[in-house]
Amino acid sequence: MKTSAVKTGLAALTLSLSMSMSTLAFAADTVKIGFIGSFASDAGRSTLRGAEIAVEELNSAGGVLGGKTIELVKADTGEDVTEGIKAYEYLAETEEVEFIVSGDVDDVSLGWLPRMVEYKIPTLDTWTSSITIIDKIVEDYDSYKMYFMNVASDEALATLYVDFGKDILAGKMGWKKTVILQEDTAFGGAINGLVTGLLAPEAGIEVVDTIVYDPATVDFSPIFSRAVESGADFIYIISSVNSQVVSSQYVKQQVPLAMTGVNVAALGQEYWEDTGGSGGGISTLSPVPSVGFSLDPVSQAFADKYVAKYGSERPKYPHFNGFNAYFGVKQAFAAAEEAGGFGLDKWVPAMENQDLILEKDGELWMRYGFWKPGETEERTGRTYPHNLRFDITPPYDDGAPSMVVVQWYEDGSSKVVYPPKYANGEFQVPSWVKK
Repeated sequence: MKTSAVKTGLAALTLSLSMSMSTLAFAADTVKIGFIGSFASDAGRSTLRGAEIAVEELNSAGGVLGGKTIELVKADTGEDVTEGIKAYEYLAETEEVEFIVSGDVDDVSLGWLPRMVEYKIPTLDTWTSSITIIDKIVEDYDSYKMYFMNVASDEALATLYVDFGKDILAGKMGWKKTVILQEDTAFGGAINGLVTGLLAPEAGIEVVDTIVYDPATVDFSPIFSRAVESGADFIYIISSVNSQVVSSQYVKQQVPLAMTGVNVAALGQEYWEDTGGSGGGISTLSPVPSVGFSLDPVSQAFADKYVAKYGSERPKYPHFNGFNAYFGVKQAFAAAEEAGGFGLDKWVPAMENQDLILEKDGELWMRYGFWKPGETEERTGRTYPHNLRFDITPPYDDGAPSMVVVQWYEDGSSKVVYPPKYANGEFQVPSWVKK
């Protein structure tokens, strides 16, 4: 072999070794975490941006775990179950992340959940409210213990709606019958089952008909006609997909029944624009913080930073899951600092002990803590391990409010109308509906 060839080979080897050492050094100084969610949805983007702001703040404060820099990588689910599974596999196998924050809807989270169990990656869900997942932790804690959900689960949502139904819909308005319009999704089915089972016995409201529709429906005329003919006093909508379509058609067709329920499109400030200004009169349950919700100072500071950074793009204001991602990522790393990393044996109990109480005007306003295994929630008599520590019993001074009811008015404004502690507006019936 010629001398020049030997030198060239040695130089290439030296360069290769140098690059490998550099890569190892970068890896040693970096903690890689993942985001999973839809890049095209407001919910997905809101979660991602909340996580990005948290990462930026942690990095600018000197890093984590002895000065390491957090690297956030992302994987798109497209709100599709199959793509969601692939996205989780990508984060686990290709990116080898140590923690995942999710902005997925129920169906997608349920799809990748077995992969989480397989890869044993600490995962925080900020949008999904599926009680099915919490039940899995109850039934098999060791397999699912790495999962946390910092949004109130379905049962808490349904409980607050029953209170709203009893106090406002039945108590104030005198309504006794409802018709349920439910999209054909896992989310829709879960909420329908809970609400149907609770409205009659606890709120005195009878479900006279249930109409299940395809989320891709574009003409709601026959559905609204059937709802009116049912003899119901009001419509209960359960919609997490394309909710702006059913909302705008309800207003444009001047459906002569009030419509409330769970309307995901109405959770964001873009709702008015998305419905072409035809979204007034509709009310919806919303996790907190919601549109129209008065913020505590800490949450307000995050919202201001979000608007300054992303206010020219949609969603221009964070959805509730944006707040959840921001606080949740910080809590995940606080637990990692205590545990010395994301090893499950130490990180899980450290995460279970995370408890952030946010006050407004001297009283508890928001709380980011978690129910622990074996703890029983007094009102429902059941356990919610690793779910947000919600409070569903007035005066709401022990945990986070499970939900609030938000109403969009016909002038394009939105306010919280229930429960009384958080209300800054009054429940109103649309102007075209006879009271």
